[in-house]
Amino acid sequence: MQIQINSDRNVALHAKLSSFVESELHRVLHRFDQQLTRVEVHLSDGNGPKTGPQDKRCKLEVRPRGLQPLVVTGESHDLQQSISGAAEKMKRHLEATFGRLAARRFDAPQPTYF
Repeated sequence: MQIQINSDRNVALHAKLSSFVESELHRVLHRFDQQLTRVEVHLSDGNGPKTGPQDKRCKLEVRPRGLQPLVVTGESHDLQQSISGAAEKMKRHLEATFGRLAARRFDAPQPTYF
């Protein structure tokens, strides 16, 4: 899994932040290493130097093998919380996506509703 980190002009991308992003993504998405080709991380600060509620944003774009890219966004007042939130959202999205594919692949019986 290749990780590419991008930031806007309001977010200083330094070694410590890059290391945190990579370690958080590997920690949360390690189950999907073999199924993912690339993860793109887009970090932005909506208000620039001003503070505000939920102005830090982390957008994750994941490219699973043989599927369309999946995108989630995490927003918070803290950049690290937005990264962690987006990673957890992506984990749930990948679990649901691969779960649906596995159900189709194994011809799981359709549930009956009464």
